[in-house]
Amino acid sequence: MYIPPLSNALQAVPRAMVTGYTPLANTKFILNSTGVAGLFGGEEAIVSIALVHIFGERKWFGWYNSPGSYIMGIRFSGLAYSAVPSLSKDEQEDVQTDLASLFEYHGRKGPKFRAVHSGSTFPETGHLAALFMRECIEQRSTRISGRESQAVSVIIANLDDVLPLDKRSMKYRRRVSLYASIPILVSIGTCTACSWYHDWFSFAVILFGIIVNGVSCCVIGSGTLHLMYPEPAQGSPSRDGILCYDEGVILLKGKEKAVNAVTRGRFSLLFKCKDARRSVRFIRMCSVILVIQAIAQLILVPQSSPFGQLMFVVSVAVSWLYNLRLWSFDKEKVQRHILMDTLGRPRLPKYILGTRTSMVIFVLLALDLDDPKDVMNFLLPPNTRAWKIWKEAVITRLKNHEKLSFESSDWDVSSPSEQERKLLETLSRDAQDAYDGFQQYKEQIIPHSKTQ
Repeated sequence: MYIPPLSNALQAVPRAMVTGYTPLANTKFILNSTGVAGLFGGEEAIVSIALVHIFGERKWFGWYNSPGSYIMGIRFSGLAYSAVPSLSKDEQEDVQTDLASLFEYHGRKGPKFRAVHSGSTFPETGHLAALFMRECIEQRSTRISGRESQAVSVIIANLDDVLPLDKRSMKYRRRVSLYASIPILVSIGTCTACSWYHDWFSFAVILFGIIVNGVSCCVIGSGTLHLMYPEPAQGSPSRDGILCYDEGVILLKGKEKAVNAVTRGRFSLLFKCKDARRSVRFIRMCSVILVIQAIAQLILVPQSSPFGQLMFVVSVAVSWLYNLRLWSFDKEKVQRHILMDTLGRPRLPKYILGTRTSMVIFVLLALDLDDPKDVMNFLLPPNTRAWKIWKEAVITRLKNHEKLSFESSDWDVSSPSEQERKLLETLSRDAQDAYDGFQQYKEQIIPHSKTQ
């Protein structure tokens, strides 16, 4: 009994279910689901391209047949449309692109920000402020003794400066070239095997995939990841500010451009070239050939032999596993690492206080303001009679740089009721606890404090 080859049987089954006449019924052109394999894994492939700017050597290790070319082509198109020509300080024409359109470096909302000196308030900040807040929250904390009702944290960030462009370390160093060699060798091996057995359809598809992914990595890798933020005018004073989140506050102390980098900064991809439009054309070219690659896979892979189809699936599967490995990295942690490097790795001492009242006093002492009234009212809105009496007494002592020590006789002038007196005594103890804790760690909080 004659047994047809397995490939002929598999191809004949779907056609045998069609009993009527159809156009192209006698053609040998075949489409099956094998070519669809290259359309999956787009998100993982996008991450592997995104990490080109993080892992320095990744730019040169993209020569493998990566899946997800259609999704990558769509994202590359969005990146090209976001390109904006700009002029650098050395009068060289650059192209600035929005990484959010491709790599999702933006999107998160940061905490509320209040500028200490100007009083301006941002209801929400950007992605970098959210990353900075997360970095601060994970710091080890020091507990300040005192009454406890609801623990709140105070994090002091002394931001000295932002590193110049030529000194920024925008690379998160990790060995990935060893892993990248695996999909490269597999893609080259499967491509060679297809040519050895004269399966030119699979050979062409795999080779085209290797070239397209390699060129895309080189084009995107030619850009430089930068932290962009508004540059302040020369001679601008410090722009201390407060980031408020649910569990406490982050006190930003330092130069205005460092504070701007946290509160108003964003990651951008900067292309430097003599002709700024050339980079945009290269990105659009990559977008087109990535989509062409996806279409070629759908059409040509089904025309190849079962061995060629197997080689194609193997190359795509190994490449997907490698992309999945890159996708598993904590991308937020990588971004935080870059941000902290750019800010010069500032010290972030974190203190835990037992009450919000103590927290406010601690912050005011750390700010060392000439007039702390506005900041106190911002952090402590309650304005009952007892609170007003206590605030006035605290503000007077802070202005005069006096010790926050209170006696029951301090409240006699205002003639408080018995209930108000108890509240005043409680608030006074909170202020004294915060003052004692601040004095204990003063050198860490204000290295160059005012002479008192």
